[in-house]
Amino acid sequence: MSVPEFLLEVSIVAITVVSLTTNLSVLLCFTQSSELRSHVPGLFVINLCFSNVLLAGINMPATFLGVASGAKPFGEQFCRAASFSETFLTTNAMLSMAALSMDRWLAVVFPLSYSSKMRCRDALLILAYCWLHALAFALTQTLMDWGGYSHAYASCTVRPGERGGSRAAGYGTFTVLFHLGSFALCLVVLCFAYLKVLRVARSHCKRIDVITVQTLLLLVDLHPSVRERCLAEQKKRRQRATKKICIFIGSFVFCFSPYVITRLVELLLSVPIPRYWGVATKCLSYAKASSDPFVYCLLRQQYRKVLVGVIGRVLGKDRYSLSAHSVSSALDTIDDTCAARIT
Repeated sequence: MSVPEFLLEVSIVAITVVSLTTNLSVLLCFTQSSELRSHVPGLFVINLCFSNVLLAGINMPATFLGVASGAKPFGEQFCRAASFSETFLTTNAMLSMAALSMDRWLAVVFPLSYSSKMRCRDALLILAYCWLHALAFALTQTLMDWGGYSHAYASCTVRPGERGGSRAAGYGTFTVLFHLGSFALCLVVLCFAYLKVLRVARSHCKRIDVITVQTLLLLVDLHPSVRERCLAEQKKRRQRATKKICIFIGSFVFCFSPYVITRLVELLLSVPIPRYWGVATKCLSYAKASSDPFVYCLLRQQYRKVLVGVIGRVLGKDRYSLSAHSVSSALDTIDDTCAARIT
């Protein structure tokens, strides 16, 4: 076993373990908290984590076996089924991220009419579209026999059929449409929604900054250390929304774009892809499943509170033994709530 193969195998195992642990933790939080279940965006989060769990349970182990053995895992039929699941689950997860961004755009830009624009019925209709959209690509791939083991990516994924001619042209059209209808579409939605959110967040910060400056000018007897702390918090507030939105969009682009670009270069230029590079881009796309729970859930105070309570019950501790954490997390409750409304 070479060093690159060893590193790739370790990376896949680590990503799989982290993905299963974090996504199952988020799903556990929803089962234990009626407050989380009452929020409409929770449906999109559940759908996203559900897709990530299945991806980590089916496709990541199959890719690990493909890297370790250098051959298709468990035979042709399993590989076709795994290829179907990868196309469906990846597309469904991307569309769930786009749905979350649109939900936050509605919540921030139209706060007074949000409850009427995004009801539980509307969220279920959006989820139904996500499933049908992903299912259409996955079924087309299966019916046209464009799913199977690819040596360049050491995984069961989309790959051209054995016959050439018109089927090769059809495969090329399908691949381009697939990436346009998944990665490109979701990237456009993410950029549109979060840039609108950022504009509103900046306008709110400007109004708050004016009030803060006016207050500091009126309080002439204010201690200089307190004044400096207020100005520092003002600066942090201006940067907070920008950082979060950069994380939302940046993590999506960083994890998926190398794999998508590699697939398009392979298709359009008909060049062979080095195996190590192909597997590395596949691992990077899998890494998005492990980062999603942190980006959308586990760094928020609501989820941390529920998760700490669950861990306390599992370890046999009562509420009072967790009071230290409760006090520390209560300090940022108001700030976290305000940030959640913006991002």
